[in-house]
Amino acid sequence: MTDFALAVSVVCFHTPRRQVFDLLDSLALACERARVDLALEKVEITIVDNGGGGDSTDFCVEDCAELAGSPRLRGCELRMLQGHGNIGYGAAHNLVIRETGAEYHLLLNPDVEFDPDALGAGLGYLVSNPATVLVSPAANNGGGRQYLCKRHPSLLILLLRGLVPAFLRAPFTRRLAAYEMRDLPDDRPSTGIPIASGCCMLCRGRPLREAGGFDERFFLYFEDFDLSLRLGRLGKLAHVPAMRIRHSGGNAAGKGLDHIAMFIRSARRFFKLHGWRWF
Repeated sequence: MTDFALAVSVVCFHTPRRQVFDLLDSLALACERARVDLALEKVEITIVDNGGGGDSTDFCVEDCAELAGSPRLRGCELRMLQGHGNIGYGAAHNLVIRETGAEYHLLLNPDVEFDPDALGAGLGYLVSNPATVLVSPAANNGGGRQYLCKRHPSLLILLLRGLVPAFLRAPFTRRLAAYEMRDLPDDRPSTGIPIASGCCMLCRGRPLREAGGFDERFFLYFEDFDLSLRLGRLGKLAHVPAMRIRHSGGNAAGKGLDHIAMFIRSARRFFKLHGWRWF
């Protein structure tokens, strides 16, 4: 890839075709808008399929072949990696991180959509602030704001968010708000961000590769927390409100016992690596 290039990796697991199409449509438009103000020479999007088949409504290699090179992608290149099985979220992104030399790398969930000016805002901030290694966007889920930036969690905070009914959390409202960094301004960028959500991470490529990408010992959950803290040793993490996305994911506790078990295992590993905080 050329120096001023953007690599995009999207990890899918039995993801509906419509969801991936909506992501790609919004991303292609955002890339086109970004080219107006930035010398973005190349955009290569890789769909990493951890599902390996599934329902007929899932995004598949035939869909990728149909889209690749079409005007719908507005000049972005598209490819698909599959056949490796369900290797985990971070490991799937690493397949792309290890092979690209792009100056910028966008790590995505498939349940994200971009506002047209979002990518230009994020890339523009990285260009103007060379000490910044990661940009986190402002997000909503259609029903309200999501808070993608976090402070270092405690075990109490995770229990409150994951297992305690909402009506019992009232005494901890201020503590939960502090954890979600709800005090960040929405009219200007902020730095000093400890942790950013992995649903949408716009990274500077060199420090991302220097950090080794994601720690593949995390199969799912907390791999983004771990990567954020390691990238924070190499530069600044920033929240850029002008980079706006819609994100429909989250809520591990609502996805069943298997996801709760994975969440607990990954939380334990995270605390062992980065220090236990009880309260």
